[in-house]
Amino acid sequence: MHPITRSAIILGLAGATLCSAASAVKCDRACLDKTVDTYIAALVAHDPSQVAFATDVKFVENTVPMKPGEGLWKTASEGPTTFKIYVPDPVAQQVGLLGVMREGGKPIQFGLRLKLRDGKIIEAEHLIARDLRETSLKNLQSARPAFLATVPPGERMPRDKMLKIGESYYTALVTADGNNAPFADDCLRHENGMQTTGNPPSKTPGLGTTGAMGCAAQIKTHTFDYITRIEPRRVWIADPETGLVFGLSQFRQPMEQNYVKIVGVPGLEKIDMPFKPFDLPAAHIFKIQDGKLHEIEAMGFMMPYNSKTGWESAGK
Repeated sequence: MHPITRSAIILGLAGATLCSAASAVKCDRACLDKTVDTYIAALVAHDPSQVAFATDVKFVENTVPMKPGEGLWKTASEGPTTFKIYVPDPVAQQVGLLGVMREGGKPIQFGLRLKLRDGKIIEAEHLIARDLRETSLKNLQSARPAFLATVPPGERMPRDKMLKIGESYYTALVTADGNNAPFADDCLRHENGMQTTGNPPSKTPGLGTTGAMGCAAQIKTHTFDYITRIEPRRVWIADPETGLVFGLSQFRQPMEQNYVKIVGVPGLEKIDMPFKPFDLPAAHIFKIQDGKLHEIEAMGFMMPYNSKTGWESAGK
């Protein structure tokens, strides 16, 4: 055999072996979901050694850079049971989760993002909403069926389009234009367990009036004008099989006025907003089907205005 031919065969076999090894460490949807389960079990056990972390792992909890073993790793007492929504994305090798778990015996809403490289976790991010309202807990007993249902193959959307639709939600908020996102007529949003659209109509003008509206109509009233910026917007995770998009963002509210002017709601001219400037780091899961936003599950917590995300100092 000619030396060049032999070398080509050897190189070809070596390349095939490397490709096979590379594909072997790619995590599919089931693998990503299992990675979340393993992670949370370790979290509740207060034992990060049970998790396959990369040596250079970056970990941020509620915008604070930490090390595995710190933060919720010390205080978690029970993992999610009936309320948990997974968003696995094999293309990005990332997975998002919204769940309700317990810390010191008390319920918390928990947002989680994990990013893998070569089968190991290189980024872990926690978002925790504490002190949940008693009236909101009824909506946090189990995930809404739409978030657990698969989308029929013929109605699924390409991943890249799903990501753009998820990102468009934030644009609609800051522009006060519900037409900037493809809201379905039945769009329903929960925030920290509280239903914030589609509520029974209120007889008294006020927050109850806008809370009875659908997603697009509510935005058009300018009720969110106190939100001047939403940045950064990290919409990286999508699962076409379930039609779910997972987004992380930071709402920036300078609160330069202590009210917002309302447009198009008879009997309601303004809503008082007696708050100091603040940020709201948030996680959202969007249910997208037929190209429209149908369900939104969101959680967030307050931070000082113009806070960092935690990823700047972590080299993100």
